[in-house]
Amino acid sequence: MFSSLAAAAPCAVVAWGGGPWFGWWWFLIPLFWIGVFFLIFGVFGRRWRRAAVARGGYGWGPNGPHGGTRAAEQTLAERYANGDIDEKEYRARLEVLRANRGDSA
Repeated sequence: MFSSLAAAAPCAVVAWGGGPWFGWWWFLIPLFWIGVFFLIFGVFGRRWRRAAVARGGYGWGPNGPHGGTRAAEQTLAERYANGDIDEKEYRARLEVLRANRGDSA
């Protein structure tokens, strides 16, 4: 099958009226569209990333809204469970963490 395609390709070039330089510019078509997609995703991806950072992160992970505060609360709870701090210190530090969070969530 490939040999028949290889034999038919020069005939198709001649039938379309192409010359010896007919085939080189066909490589520019995919390169053009690849460039267009890179441009679109580069511009809009940058805008989406900046908007996500302006909102406070990319979700509810460590970099998301209040993800650091929740991780700090979890660490504080682990220290209390291990006996590193007493209940009074735990509650005082927890109150400070929640006051600095900025909302009641």
